[in-house]
Amino acid sequence: MRKLVVIDGNSVAYRAFFALPALSNSSGLHTGAVYGMTTMLLRLIEEEKPTHFLAAFDAGKVTFRHSQYGEYKGGRQKTPPELSEQFPVIRNLIEAMGIRQFELEGYEADDIIGTITKLAEQDDVQAVVVTGDKDMLQLASERVTIALTRKGVSEIERFDPAHIREVYNLAPDQIRDLKGLMGDASDNIPGVPGVGEKTALKLLHEYGTVEQVLAHVDELKGKLRENIANHADDARMSKELATIFREVPMEADWDALRFAGPDKPKLAELFRKLEFRSLIDKLDLGGGAGAEPAESDEQEEALEVVRVTADRLGDLVKRLGEVKAFAAEVTGDNPHTGDVHGLTFLAGQTAYYVPFGLLASDEASALREWLADPEIPKITHDAHRTEVALHWRGLPLRGVAFCTMLAGYLLDPTEAGHTLGLLARKYECGSVPENEDVYGKGAKFKVPDEQTLAAFGARRALAISRLESKLSELLKQNGMESLYHELELPLSGRLAAMETTGVRVDAGALEAYGEELKQSIARLEKDIYELAGTEFNIGSTKQLGEILFDKLKLPVVKKTKTGYSTDAEVLEKLEPYHDIVKHILHYRQLTKLQSTYIEGLLKEVRPETGKIHTYYQQTIAATGRLSSQFPNLQNIPIRLEEGRKIRRVFVPSEPGWVILAADYSQIELRVLAHISGDEGLKEAFRTGLDVHTKTAMDVFGVSEDQVDANMRRQAKAVNFGIVYGISGFGLSRNLDISPKEAEAFIKQYYETFPGVRAYMDNIVATAREQGYVTTLLNRRRYLPEIKASNFNLRSFAERTAMNTPIQGTAADIIKLAMVKIADRLESEGLSSRMLLTVHDELVFEVPPDELETMKRLVPEVMESALELDVPLKVDVSWGDNWYEAK
Repeated sequence: MRKLVVIDGNSVAYRAFFALPALSNSSGLHTGAVYGMTTMLLRLIEEEKPTHFLAAFDAGKVTFRHSQYGEYKGGRQKTPPELSEQFPVIRNLIEAMGIRQFELEGYEADDIIGTITKLAEQDDVQAVVVTGDKDMLQLASERVTIALTRKGVSEIERFDPAHIREVYNLAPDQIRDLKGLMGDASDNIPGVPGVGEKTALKLLHEYGTVEQVLAHVDELKGKLRENIANHADDARMSKELATIFREVPMEADWDALRFAGPDKPKLAELFRKLEFRSLIDKLDLGGGAGAEPAESDEQEEALEVVRVTADRLGDLVKRLGEVKAFAAEVTGDNPHTGDVHGLTFLAGQTAYYVPFGLLASDEASALREWLADPEIPKITHDAHRTEVALHWRGLPLRGVAFCTMLAGYLLDPTEAGHTLGLLARKYECGSVPENEDVYGKGAKFKVPDEQTLAAFGARRALAISRLESKLSELLKQNGMESLYHELELPLSGRLAAMETTGVRVDAGALEAYGEELKQSIARLEKDIYELAGTEFNIGSTKQLGEILFDKLKLPVVKKTKTGYSTDAEVLEKLEPYHDIVKHILHYRQLTKLQSTYIEGLLKEVRPETGKIHTYYQQTIAATGRLSSQFPNLQNIPIRLEEGRKIRRVFVPSEPGWVILAADYSQIELRVLAHISGDEGLKEAFRTGLDVHTKTAMDVFGVSEDQVDANMRRQAKAVNFGIVYGISGFGLSRNLDISPKEAEAFIKQYYETFPGVRAYMDNIVATAREQGYVTTLLNRRRYLPEIKASNFNLRSFAERTAMNTPIQGTAADIIKLAMVKIADRLESEGLSSRMLLTVHDELVFEVPPDELETMKRLVPEVMESALELDVPLKVDVSWGDNWYEAK
């Protein structure tokens, strides 16, 4: 059976563009619509398995319908330039996919689709039409299915005549009548004033067609009768305009429309230009034309792959002096619990794959000594993860001189992932499959045979070796050598040491606190039921909505497709109306603590150490901030006292030791004072006056003793809001004031601190000129959307330009402090250990005889980590657990 898939090119492109976030490649070309089209086409090919494929496009702005109605499509907004620039690329994509394209002057894509589906019906070809336009439903028949795109292009709803009857109680042909009565604003089809879809459907269910409605207009009443009588001609014309023309002069050349699959080399070349790296890997296009220079292909082919056995270990050991690059086969999301399958060492043109069993044996002691020697420089990918994984198998890794993942991250921190395969293709250093392509994913995960692992490891080691020289040169060109070699790379090893050391958790105390929370939750449940007058499932949005809005008659704030909204924002607005709301909010907080942090943390305690070993992602946040996972210790909700109490279970691992915590005070505002050079802001920090009080004094024009709690609260909100580029609307929500008042507050703030306003204006101008912003240590963040014509995209980029140098510099400072403190602990022979970093805080465990030293050393190093025009201030506290230390 022949099967034709037809794409409504313009319609689907629009849907993809407005559904997806603003994507662009490194050259600034917008790619969101192209990406959406690509994923949809791939899904259609897989699901529909078409034998024939056609993409229809509008040929121009003027069609035969304009001669009928000059205002046809007259109200449409101009196509956004971010989309217009993608249409030629979409055409290239469709060609590379092996899909025939068609357009004809004077006709719309709808008419082409109407004609080809009519021809398909005549020739007994099954057809599926993919579109975002409901007008197409009129084409549905036994052989033609209309696939309407939903949620952009990520979902499709299929309409055959039966489904159209189910949804509208109409026949497909009556869709024209529906549009004739209700019109279509998107096409500027007038319809009848005052007739919407509901009324139009009611009329058609009774009379059947526009013509029959007009014939029985005398049976109608009131304004409806008057409108239809007065606009009968508009109704007839609207139906005609909505009718798809199915006699376009074209032939059904089924041979020309035959679909033989994508042109892989052409598709690979296009995807590389667009930087669709995940799709290159998914479709196994890495080896296509242009994948890498011919020289690289020859090198890869000439590479000798050796699977090392015990009797061949000597060959590798003799060549260890030549080895710098190595690749580790580590699987599992969490390196603390993942597996190491083997290591591949690259020596000249030979890649030696050593299975882990052999690596851990007595015969391989020379290899382990090489890995552990800090004086031997080594090059690898994701050194941090590799070091952690090897540690748990008794193999220390030292002396990493270059990590390709870290370098790739610094060169473009906004890149979605910095896998070796992605970097190799981006910088034309070979074609390396991703881990999931070799091992599989989820239920399909399987460790392949050693021959496969050896070949994979060889490609990875060669790519690492090639990348090192390219990325090193780019770091130098971008002025990032110091940031890389003096901060990020040494920090990688320090993080691994912290993570493998871990932090002890008193599991008994955690379980006891869990029971305490359960009792509090039970009491809250009882209170809620009493206030509601009945028992119900508090966790059910539907049941909660019925209690709040139907039974208690609270004002409805927001509705969703499925009923009443009871999200946190809605409940916070309802809190003044009824006591039950406060209890529900508290209930939600405690149940989340119980499930996420009590039960969650207990699962993460490693039995053999009695500790939690978190993992810090160093290459995730574009600002340079570290991200904690397995578990995430940065998200414990300490603003809630019940959340803060969870910190009581984090205790020293040695008897008699204490926990010491050191926290930067208002570091981002201090960085803002330095970067902006605003004298008023700098003065506040230099004099030691509370900066929020100082801001309130200056903005409200009062003396220090006149600043009340509300003034300070408002000043604090605007201080931190400015750091994040807050809008008047955002500040109004934070302070529960009108947007107009908030805008006036921000304006007054900028007048009070003109240096801050000047900085914000200048940094946006700089970002627009050079395409990126930097921190004080020269960390870059690229902002291609800064020149977007779309206001929302441009505004977001401008806010990002304002806050990235501040947040990024603050992140750099605490990282510098971590590296310098670790160095001091070693150089002074101290036993104290750095355990955690949480936002602007560092946590240590300290023996009693070193407490005085650490109380002096830690703030001294942290406050001098980077010299600013204003002093950095660190608050230090200590106690028997983390809670007492704060």
